[in-house]
Amino acid sequence: FTKAACIACHTIPGIPDAEGKVGPLLEEGTNAPKRLKDGNYKGHASSVREYITESILDPSAYVVKDFPDNQMPKDFGQKLSAGAVNKIVNYLSQLKAGQPPPAIE
Repeated sequence: FTKAACIACHTIPGIPDAEGKVGPLLEEGTNAPKRLKDGNYKGHASSVREYITESILDPSAYVVKDFPDNQMPKDFGQKLSAGAVNKIVNYLSQLKAGQPPPAIE
């Protein structure tokens, strides 16, 4: 999260200094299911993991209400390795509201 600069824009439970306000709270284990059902969702994901991956690689597939489109860079697919994306997806998909954050791999 630090190397990808996610902490600059997002608050991410369990990640030190990840208290950004430019992007939405990354608590995907809780938020992804309702976002997938939102009528404004334009993506192709059908699971939490697919949604998170899509949000990283194609952030305009779903723009969270009250946040502008084109705020998140669209080039993370070129900047991050598949392994790095997978680690981010693994962590975010395990987050549960009201529970301690998962261990960072």
